[in-house]
Amino acid sequence: MLMILIAWSSIFLSAILTPSKYLWALVTTQGFVIALSSISWILLQDFLFSDSIFFMDKISGPLAILTCWLFPLTMLASQSKMRFEPIGRQRSYIINSTFLQLTTLLAFTASDLMLFFIFFEASLLPTMIIITRWGIQERRLEAGLFLAFYTMLGAVPLMIWLTKFYASHGSLAPVFTHAMHITHAETSCPGLFWATCNAAFLVKLPLYGLHLWLPKAHVEAPIAGSMILAGTLLKLGGYGILRAALLIQETSLNRMFFVMIVAILGILATAILCLRQTDLKSLIAMSSISHMNLVIAAALMGSPWSYSGAMVMMIAHGLTSSALFCLANTSYERTNSRTMVLLRGMLVVLPLAGAWWLTISLFNMATPVTINFMGEMLIMITFYEWSPAAFMLVAANLVFTTAYTLYMLWATQRGPFPKHIKTVFPYLTREHLLLLLHILPCFLVILKPEIVLFI
Repeated sequence: MLMILIAWSSIFLSAILTPSKYLWALVTTQGFVIALSSISWILLQDFLFSDSIFFMDKISGPLAILTCWLFPLTMLASQSKMRFEPIGRQRSYIINSTFLQLTTLLAFTASDLMLFFIFFEASLLPTMIIITRWGIQERRLEAGLFLAFYTMLGAVPLMIWLTKFYASHGSLAPVFTHAMHITHAETSCPGLFWATCNAAFLVKLPLYGLHLWLPKAHVEAPIAGSMILAGTLLKLGGYGILRAALLIQETSLNRMFFVMIVAILGILATAILCLRQTDLKSLIAMSSISHMNLVIAAALMGSPWSYSGAMVMMIAHGLTSSALFCLANTSYERTNSRTMVLLRGMLVVLPLAGAWWLTISLFNMATPVTINFMGEMLIMITFYEWSPAAFMLVAANLVFTTAYTLYMLWATQRGPFPKHIKTVFPYLTREHLLLLLHILPCFLVILKPEIVLFI
């Protein structure tokens, strides 16, 4: 594992020393080579690896693979805009993205929960720099402030709990606590205790009501920032909830009715809000909140099937949502607008792009046989066993998800072509490759689902 981290760190040297003419080609190629090597090593370990510093199992392994795979894709997506900046800023952008990649990967593979917390919070710094420095609009500073305050305020009770737990038991390693059956002592208000300790993760996912920073961050972020936010940073919250659940007694999870209600209402409310969005990136960001609240609800139920459903949902959302942001970015680069009424009629001039929109939309609305469908089906089955009434509420989300996905597809692809757009250059080979490399892992997981399942 240390060799993998050293390999990723070598991108720092490439970003500094490579001649400007070959900078993006070399960094992207190097990223793909290291990503494929890292994924091969993780698969050879069969998601079972542990030493004094690093730890990997069926929960962290698939998310580490997702993190490795998305980095070279962000380099592919960023080239069109970043090439016009001075070479010093291009190098600093790559260095900052590499640092974010390392902190995220270390968070997913840390052997100790305190180390995980440190890298979890360390990922905030490069994310803020990407949004506030390379953001698109003038409100990027406000988006950075929202992200910082929400994340830091949610982290305080988690840090206190981790410190107290370590002082009481002398270890925060998942291997040790699981083997010794160590859990936190029962409290008089277990529901409040669970919500307080997991506040940092609920903010990161985010839970409905703690989500106001996410649409701002997505709308203001450059394409790489949106891809990493949707692909891996939101998954840090889900991973933290699944990992911390081992230390909290099972009885306290059964008393989380209030948080469960908020999550279920968040699933429905954000899906309905998507139907009245005019900004394309804002719609995709709100759909991310809906999917992540489904992950929170699945984690609260605490069964092997719901955990598997949450894991599949996180992997599927990481790939699908990142691909949707790439499609939104390609439209923005051609029209300089994200307003959907100004993007209509693209199917007439870009039919192959319309095929990509249709394919990724089918994944987003969980069409049968896709991995999104597999994740939602596992969660729905668990919901039905837990409460048929809750199942009916969550099942309504399938209708709203289909509605806003078709609304997005229809608003951007159908209708008369806008007269104010004089020329639209066709999709580049790089953009087709970028979208193909998002969809290919989805098909591979369909053929080999045991990669992300642990039931």
